[in-house]
Amino acid sequence: MAPYRVLVVDDSPFMRKIFSDLIVQDPQFTIVATACNGIEAIEAVKKWKPDAVTLDLEMPELNGLDALQRIMLEQPTPVIMLSGISEENTRETIKALQFGAFDFIRKPMGAFSNDIVRVGELLLEKLRIAVLTRRYSASVMDTEKKKASSKRDKPMHSPVGQPVKPVEEGNNRKRGLLQPEQQAEARDVSAPAIERKTKATGGLRNPVKPMSDGSRPFESAPIIPVAPVAAALEENKERKRFRHADSFDQLIAIGTSTGGPRALHEVISSLPAQLPAPVMVVQHMPPKFTKSLAQRLDSFSELEVVEAAQGDRLKAGVVYIAPGGHHMELAKDQSGYYVQLTQKPPRNGHRPSVDVLFESLTPFDELKRHAVIMTGMGSDGAKGMKALVDSGAESAIAESEQTCVVYGMPRSAIETGCVKTVLPLQQIAAELQHAVLKG
Repeated sequence: MAPYRVLVVDDSPFMRKIFSDLIVQDPQFTIVATACNGIEAIEAVKKWKPDAVTLDLEMPELNGLDALQRIMLEQPTPVIMLSGISEENTRETIKALQFGAFDFIRKPMGAFSNDIVRVGELLLEKLRIAVLTRRYSASVMDTEKKKASSKRDKPMHSPVGQPVKPVEEGNNRKRGLLQPEQQAEARDVSAPAIERKTKATGGLRNPVKPMSDGSRPFESAPIIPVAPVAAALEENKERKRFRHADSFDQLIAIGTSTGGPRALHEVISSLPAQLPAPVMVVQHMPPKFTKSLAQRLDSFSELEVVEAAQGDRLKAGVVYIAPGGHHMELAKDQSGYYVQLTQKPPRNGHRPSVDVLFESLTPFDELKRHAVIMTGMGSDGAKGMKALVDSGAESAIAESEQTCVVYGMPRSAIETGCVKTVLPLQQIAAELQHAVLKG
């Protein structure tokens, strides 16, 4: 098989050389071209049609974020962003993930940094997953489209043959759930694009094409307009001044990895402000980036979204993002439930780990617990979800293959037999609303 063709984009000749040399250490890859700014990158993608792109954020003439949006509109391709660790870089990286970037890596700290080898290993790992995901998507797309019409008339089934739990009809509008015609759009490849209100801006974001044809998000990436951060945060402060409830009898826990920032945006921005439960989230991400993720999600959500800190008291209507480099657990004392952060060894290669979060919920059977596992490579969260269900969890939801960027973590959870509901991404928030509000 011919090697995968990669386009390397960076304004530094030295970094272009470093990344090119790191990539070709794996014979599966070859460098088809390089580019030194966003304009050259767009033209190179059109000309060479690479299997993947590495794209620097900060470049002259046209930066990486603007180039990414053009690439996703004109020639959708898996893009790995190359990011620094400054606060501005982390914010821009989170935007890039929501604009359709497949993943990101932190750039080496310096030209002769000792972590260049480690960065190279991470880059190759992410490139392998990106190109294999794209090839799989291309191979199954025609088959899925041929089957689409017959599937519309039949109940959806999970990969292990379990029927997908339907979202109940009747009084759906009052609860804010998907209407039957919207449910059809979410799984109908021929349905028109869906326009949804962006909460932070009060405007419409660009139509998002449902991804039920087997394609991955980088094949038809929506563009989410960037509201001015300060204005969005101020508007959210005004809207979120209601008193969060200190007492609650339900809790939502979500785990995700590759593709997670966009999936979290879809789910969290669709939950109502008066959600009578706290939400705990593990997203595989390095330190500093999780803070930017929380700020970004907060600016688009009716809920308050924060990066969790040690000892935070859990409140209904607040989303707690596990900080990079720390496990997050649920703990309880005489004053109530709180966040416990630890630096125990990584689980499944990750810290924070979804398994650690889910397993920490198992003793608290007085709570109605709702667990969700979404897009991501590997199997983190599968054992924890199984333990949680065995302890009496109310809900166990997995994102369906058709909308996952990488169908690893959800598949592993489904294979344990513990998943109760399999849903496309667009229906997860509605199902959570229904499950929590009926309780």
